[in-house]
Amino acid sequence: MSSAAAAPDGFVTVRGRERGYRPEQVEEYVAALSDDRDAAWERAARLTVLAREMEEDLGDLLDEVAQLTSQDYEVLGEGARRLFRLCEEEAEAVRQRARDAGDDWMREARAYADGVLEAAGARADAVRAEADEQARQRLLVARAEADEVRIEARREVKAGRGQVLSVLREARTRTEGTLEEQGREHAERLAGAERAEEERAEALDAHHAEALARAEQEVREAERALAEAGEAAGRMREEARARAAEVVA
Repeated sequence: MSSAAAAPDGFVTVRGRERGYRPEQVEEYVAALSDDRDAAWERAARLTVLAREMEEDLGDLLDEVAQLTSQDYEVLGEGARRLFRLCEEEAEAVRQRARDAGDDWMREARAYADGVLEAAGARADAVRAEADEQARQRLLVARAEADEVRIEARREVKAGRGQVLSVLREARTRTEGTLEEQGREHAERLAGAERAEEERAEALDAHHAEALARAEQEVREAERALAEAGEAAGRMREEARARAAEVVA
């Protein structure tokens, strides 16, 4: 097993691999991104509300102007009529500027909301890609370790049994030509040695079976982490779409 090391983006890698990140660090990173996204949505919402309030104020002013009765200033002198026309032109200019300002605010609010949605989607994609990659790396490492355990177990069992068989064959060869009593004694010893070796082989098999079970458990955990990362990224994208729809509604 390789020791943990700090990655440039703040994650801690495991087993010496570039993207074998710890799940809790990915969750903290996703939570921080969610906080940034929520703050951006809040700013966009405030901007949209301000634009709507300006539109409402403008609508109220236009309604008040529309309710004013038409005034006849023909009885006034030329100077008064000219002043009145200037006032009307200035009032129309003010109304037009208010309309333009309201339109600008609405366009800016919608553009900002679109930007928030795009940024949130991009971040969700990046987080999901990062989580997928680190989960795949964990899965590859776990599977490789499981394969190593299987191979090592077979190798040790094969080597151990080969050594015992060699010793037994040598012992049987040496007992040939001995007296019958000595033969029985050696046979009993050989039988005891065979039983002891069988017990040792069974213990070794149990040990490797336990190691293999642990490796397979790591494989299952890595697969589960990969699935959870995919689900989390999907939820982030859906939340981003819903929030953006609320902002521009």
